[in-house]
Amino acid sequence: MKINSISLISVISTLACVSNANAGVIADFYAGALAGVGGYTTFVDHKNSSASSRVFGAIAGMDVPFVRIEGEYNYFDSKKLDTNAAMLNIYAKMPTTLVMPYIGGGVGMVFDGDYTVDNTKTGINSGVAYQAMLGTTLAIFAVPIKFDIEGRALYAPDILKISGFDKTPDLLQYQVRVKARFIF
Repeated sequence: MKINSISLISVISTLACVSNANAGVIADFYAGALAGVGGYTTFVDHKNSSASSRVFGAIAGMDVPFVRIEGEYNYFDSKKLDTNAAMLNIYAKMPTTLVMPYIGGGVGMVFDGDYTVDNTKTGINSGVAYQAMLGTTLAIFAVPIKFDIEGRALYAPDILKISGFDKTPDLLQYQVRVKARFIF
């Protein structure tokens, strides 16, 4: 009887003291980087112009069981268009163990950029931008890093003010991105 009670006390002590470091944490805070490729289209009336582009950026946010809130900075790079964007995103996600699908949206602004036509640079109008994302998160066990693979579309109305035109083109960016998030 004495050995059984000592064994029971040992098991209870082990279960009470040994657990995941984040077991009692409601939210995970993270920071990371992103990179992606895709394209963009500028359009006004029935005229549009498309080209390929790259995106690089930084992210920081908070991850709770069903929702993720994130601040994001992007730098868009292409032959004609170079600009920056700052976005605030919210994601709805399915909390599973290894692969977690999600859908999200964001609002922010596009700022400080140039659009080059015939070796002439035109400044980008700072303004509101909207985006939608669909992707999946890959979690690696025992490592505080998660990878997101997502498709993203960003829309920014009235992005350019071109002299001699009374209309301003809109911008649509579409990309496939990979994010690496380090969980604190």
